[in-house]
Amino acid sequence: MASEDVERLLIQFQDENGEFLGSPFDVQLDITPDKLQLVCNALLQTEDPVPLAFFVRGEAEVVSSLGSCVKALGVETEQVLPVVYQPQAVFRVRAVARCTSTLQGHTEAVISTAFSPTGKYLASGSGDTTVRFWDLTTETPHHTARGHTHWVLSIAWSPDGKKLASGCKNSQICLWDPMTGTQMGKTLTGHSKWITWLCWEPLHLNPECRYLASSSKDGSVRIWDTVLGRCEKILTGHTQSVTCVKWGGDGLLYTSSQDRLVKVWRAKDGVQCRTLHGHAHWVNTLALSTDYVLRTGAFEPATATINPQDLTGSLEELKEKALQRYDKVKGSSPERLVSGSDDFTLFLWNPAEDKKPLARMTGHSALVNEVLFSPDTRLLASASFDKSIKIWDGRTGKYLMSLRGHVGSVYQVAWSADSRLLVSGSSDSTLKVWDIKTGKLNMDLPGHADEVYTVDWSPDGQRVASGGKDKCLRLWRR
Repeated sequence: MASEDVERLLIQFQDENGEFLGSPFDVQLDITPDKLQLVCNALLQTEDPVPLAFFVRGEAEVVSSLGSCVKALGVETEQVLPVVYQPQAVFRVRAVARCTSTLQGHTEAVISTAFSPTGKYLASGSGDTTVRFWDLTTETPHHTARGHTHWVLSIAWSPDGKKLASGCKNSQICLWDPMTGTQMGKTLTGHSKWITWLCWEPLHLNPECRYLASSSKDGSVRIWDTVLGRCEKILTGHTQSVTCVKWGGDGLLYTSSQDRLVKVWRAKDGVQCRTLHGHAHWVNTLALSTDYVLRTGAFEPATATINPQDLTGSLEELKEKALQRYDKVKGSSPERLVSGSDDFTLFLWNPAEDKKPLARMTGHSALVNEVLFSPDTRLLASASFDKSIKIWDGRTGKYLMSLRGHVGSVYQVAWSADSRLLVSGSSDSTLKVWDIKTGKLNMDLPGHADEVYTVDWSPDGQRVASGGKDKCLRLWRR
């Protein structure tokens, strides 16, 4: 075969849902992603061209040239080759590189940290029974919220950023105002054992952010009306501790439990819709493909400013904005759920439609502590006690890569808002920032004196916060 015959190839662009763009056309085999981008954006005819990534047959990403991809896959060059294009985030989050502050104040281990939906506030919950709010402009302590009588195990920001809920080991839930650090309303009591997880109703379903779901060691899930300060519904059905609760964007609640089951409930009347069987041991953690967009509500990370601001606008406007963002991220298919377990496996589900899993994801050699979808929903990260983080395809559950480097259990991970970077915290006392495209370590961040229990990346991309056994909260920036 003469060499000049091989140089060209017929390709056809298609989007992630399989819709074809234009008709097949003839390109040189050594075409680069930049040139593909020019052609594709010309065909898309959009006002503002966005950065794109290209995948041959939807599997192998075109990194250097189309030819090397075709060779690696061993594709026939006779037929028309489908090339899938994926729009990437327009903005870039830069990797954090240094610790700018060590915030002392807690007198026991920091168990949880969370940035508010716009990244304006930071809260932390600790074994010293307090919730602390930190001022991010000066990186100093702001308020200490006292009200719990035992370890604060879980905290959750309402998606409008105006309230923080915290749950403690004494089975009480408190609501706090981040501006003043004072308690809002009365303490919510009702659970008989400690609180394991808290989750607010999504902003696009209720812009008032009135309802809160809590799961507990007592095997029940409660839905609270935070305005009236009372329990609206109790969802019982799990026979052991409920480890996680997620409030989906389509009015469903998802719960995982140590009874090895994942259950799906209708939030409006508390009816149990489905039970998802599959795991052989405790289910520790759940993640929704829409988690990030539900967490940030009406805030769009692409428009973030250096100094984070609270969201302004009427409730209707915020609701509309949140709904647009949710619909865009969700796309045409319903939201997906992934569960991670003590049986070392993960399951990917399509819980709104089917009780059979889409995929069973194996490969970890110890329990899975946390799973997290990337903000663009295309990737999934799982953190495990086998010291590794694994990255999976967020749609099919296919294994993509392992991120190795930690020498202790990986407790928590957090994605950057542009889905290009991942930060992980571990019992080896370090944080590590990973570049997902290359699968390589981007930054190694030592600094903590002991195990790092919790880590969060602010939605505006500015900073990472981490906390752990050394009682300090550390802020990391570029």
